[in-house]
Order: sequence, then structure tokens, then C-alpha cells
Amino acid sequence: MERIPIIKLGSFLLVSIQVDMHDKLAMTLQDDLTNKIVSTNAKAVLIDISSLDIVDSFIGRMLAGIANMARILDAETVVVGMQPAVAITLVELGMELNGIKTALNVDRGMALLRKTLKLSDDEDLVNQDHESEWAEKHANIEA
Repeated sequence: MERIPIIKLGSFLLVSIQVDMHDKLAMTLQDDLTNKIVSTNAKAVLIDISSLDIVDSFIGRMLAGIANMARILDAETVVVGMQPAVAITLVELGMELNGIKTALNVDRGMALLRKTLKLSDDEDLVNQDHESEWAEKHANIEA
């Protein structure tokens, strides 16, 4: 079965969609990503769709659904790398993608996540996970 890799980088997950999305793959991604958010305690999800030339209404709804599910699971989502043709198609289809934060590229997406999670420019999302582990360890020792 075809799957889209989900990479854990500190306290956030990176999803880079490098294949053409079809309905079954989108459903699998939704399940895999929500499970990974819970199992890793991720605080943010960055979805890179720069390789997608076509996004139909179903895939658009799936992206919106994934962002909503992530938010319910206490993780912020940013979709990056949307091609101009994809943006035009989504607007023409009447897809507003409510609740989805977007950024032009991965760098801007990371900056948006830092701002959303109230991290300074010097703080790295990757280091946040280690700080959380340290805090949990020391909280258990003191208790």
C-alpha cells in the first residue's frame, strides 16, 4: 500500500507530498497523520504540497479536514508550496479552505509556526521537544 512519509522533527511533523494524490491515499494520510500527532505529541504539522499540480475538491476538503483534526489534537497546521494553478483551481471550485494556514514555502511556513507557537527566531522547533522531555523528567523526580 502506498503511503506518504511523515517525518518527526522535534515537536513538529513534516509531510512532503511527492506523489499524485488520489482519494485512497488522502484517506490513508489523514489516518496516519492523526495517529502520528497523538503518538509523538506533535505541536505542529507542516504539509508541503509543492509537488502537486492538481488538487480537486475532495483533496481540498481532505486538507481542510486534516488541519481541523490536527487542531482538535492540539497541533497547528500550515500548508506550504501551493502552486498558482492549484490556488486558482481551488478558488474556482469555491473551496475556501477555512482553518488552513498557508505559506509560500517551507521557510515561511516554519516562521509562521514559530509565530503561532510563540517561539523566538532563535528558538528552534526541534529543540522544543528536548526541552519538553527534560521538563517531564525533572517533574517526575521532584514529585
